[in-house]
Amino acid sequence: MPLYSIEKVDGEGFLALWEIAETQEELIKSSSIPDEELETILQYPSARRRLEQLAVRSLLNQCFTRKQYLGYEENNRPYLKNYPGDISISHADKFVCILVHESKYVGIDIEGRRRNFTPVENKSITDYEQSYLSYKYREDQLCVIWCAKEAIYKAMHEQKVEFSRQIEIKKFVPRKEGKLDARFIDNQYDNMDLNLNYRMINDNYALAWVLRD
Repeated sequence: MPLYSIEKVDGEGFLALWEIAETQEELIKSSSIPDEELETILQYPSARRRLEQLAVRSLLNQCFTRKQYLGYEENNRPYLKNYPGDISISHADKFVCILVHESKYVGIDIEGRRRNFTPVENKSITDYEQSYLSYKYREDQLCVIWCAKEAIYKAMHEQKVEFSRQIEIKKFVPRKEGKLDARFIDNQYDNMDLNLNYRMINDNYALAWVLRD
């Protein structure tokens, strides 16, 4: 069973990571999944998406002792039907991760470090962020910035967010793991300062997550 890691977060939450190595049949056996959800998953035309969804179910089994019912809102935002808190889900290649918390909004993202981040730099980076990108760390900085912005976007529960204008990641030097300071610039309310965590997975992936009240 390739549960990569599971850890308690902030006393009321879990962060769990699964490395997919099983067949679809093996994942079905390892996940206590409601029949109606399994029927929906098996209708997906993409085999990769079926594996990802089944891995999410396996992670939920690891985080909860009682069976959870996973649903999606119209904007494709996930929620748990019989859990009072928030859930965020992300995947990249063979990895799937979830972050759940009973009383806070959450966001998580995982990205491959070898991805081409040129489109990200062109469309999603602020002038301030551009100013501190270095030749030595540029690709890792772009990867972590994108992960952090995706995580913040998920945690804000807003339909439309302009990454290049509304989310700013403070200057940092990428490490194996660390913390990030960020600001969400809201159109209607006061700006919000946020603290994130990030870490590198197997030297090939970056993971970032955030909790907010």
